[in-house]
Amino acid sequence: MRKKLNRYALLFCFVLSFFLLPLITPVWEKIQAEKSDTTLVVGFDAEFPPYGYKDENGDYVGYDLDLAQEVCKRQGWTLVKQPIEWNSKDMELNSGTIDCIWNGFTVNGREDEYTWTVPYVDNSQVIIVRNDSDITELSHLENKIVAVQSDSSALAAFTGEGATEENLALCTSFKELQQIGDYNSAFMNLESGMVDAIGMDIGVAKYQVESRGETFRILETRVSTEQYAVGFKLGNTKLRDQVQDTLKEMVEDGTFMKISKKWDLEDCVCLGEQLGITEESTGEETESEAVLDNPKNEKEENQDTNTPKGNKSDILPVVKQLGEGMVATLSIFFLTLVFALPLGLLIAFARMSRYRILNWISGIYISIMRGTPLMLQLLVVFFGPYYFSQYINTFLPEQYMITVNLSNSYRFLAVIIGFSLNYAAYFAEIYRAGIQGVPKGQREAALVLGYSRTQTFVKIIFPQMLKRIMPPVTNEVITLVKDTSLAFALAYTEMFTLAKQISAAQTSIMPLFVAGVFYYVFNFIVAFVMKRIEKKMEYFQ
Repeated sequence: MRKKLNRYALLFCFVLSFFLLPLITPVWEKIQAEKSDTTLVVGFDAEFPPYGYKDENGDYVGYDLDLAQEVCKRQGWTLVKQPIEWNSKDMELNSGTIDCIWNGFTVNGREDEYTWTVPYVDNSQVIIVRNDSDITELSHLENKIVAVQSDSSALAAFTGEGATEENLALCTSFKELQQIGDYNSAFMNLESGMVDAIGMDIGVAKYQVESRGETFRILETRVSTEQYAVGFKLGNTKLRDQVQDTLKEMVEDGTFMKISKKWDLEDCVCLGEQLGITEESTGEETESEAVLDNPKNEKEENQDTNTPKGNKSDILPVVKQLGEGMVATLSIFFLTLVFALPLGLLIAFARMSRYRILNWISGIYISIMRGTPLMLQLLVVFFGPYYFSQYINTFLPEQYMITVNLSNSYRFLAVIIGFSLNYAAYFAEIYRAGIQGVPKGQREAALVLGYSRTQTFVKIIFPQMLKRIMPPVTNEVITLVKDTSLAFALAYTEMFTLAKQISAAQTSIMPLFVAGVFYYVFNFIVAFVMKRIEKKMEYFQ
């Protein structure tokens, strides 16, 4: 039996080395698809209307995406709209998975961190309160709870290095300054009375307030002013200049202003002023108006309602939009099981091996996988090759330095690798407990009866192990269904991430409830199937 376990343990090491290949060697770069020079990958927050969001047809749209689409059309590029987790934007940009950040991205305070285009929007930070609130001035926020989005311009306006003395003093007077992940959650907090006010960009504020009817209002006094520009990786002046020159052409022929008017942002744009181009010098009609005439997102479509992006109570369109996310969630679920279940068995064999080195390695592996957050592990799998190569380069001469640019197509693969490695560790301990839980006397009896070690394991040990491990395996499988939502850490759009995007666009929490129903139904089916399997195995006592 031990010889058999040792063979499986050696096989485990081989398989594990394959899984860890992208983390320990830059050779992984050679097996990734090369990104075309005619592709522009734009990173944006898909929960940030009107600059970028998912519309009722399931398409990513917005003011910034329209500008990017027009730039790509004129340059002959293919636009790739890549939603990103905003807190990971720097890692996305530095590792090469996106070419730029184009999504209401504030220049102020970040001048030396990115290579910027000329600013194209003058933005302001404003305060949103409920209509029935007695707050009418900024001074009334004393001893109040104010919410802002994490890593946002509003947060910087109150706490950043460039914050004015007035804003710093105002922030000090708050009872609490809360950081919230997205604006939809912020408005739910405000509506329920958990916070007293929200600080945000004026463009987003107008969209949110208009979408939510008469529930909220914007204070007249501005907290701060800032400017938006397109951010590129520091030093990438070539691509910056190409985009900026094209934007200049769009200003000169009037296309830029037409796009701005389409999104009701003409009062905020400043690109013409920055470039010294007057409104009188702009052209009239261009062939690009075909893009602008697309009625899909015209503001006029919905002027008769307070729901600019569709009926919030209509569930069927939401379910239809969530279909793509459901497929992504199911793909993560099934592929993780396909790889993690057998890999976990190999790790269990290594854990029980008589070779101390295998026992030690597998023990450390299990300890790390179970002792650190899955989200962190996903980030390591995806961004690890790039940052590992950067660390190695600090010890190498310039001529031997390694360049690793991650492919956007690696995103889904990294999700599957991360989930599989994590769940394999949990399954390994479940397997080990199941195997060791079978009385040792049964092995001895099988040998006396003439069974080989393989026959003993396959016909006696393994069936009993399966019977014992079914309840804990069921718990892990159910947990996996819910954990698929953590793929958002790598900006992979599974169902719950998609539900949040739709919720932000519709300014409604209904899509989140629809997603919750899916998780419950799917988990119910999983539990039912596992229970049936367990009953089929009741003859193993």
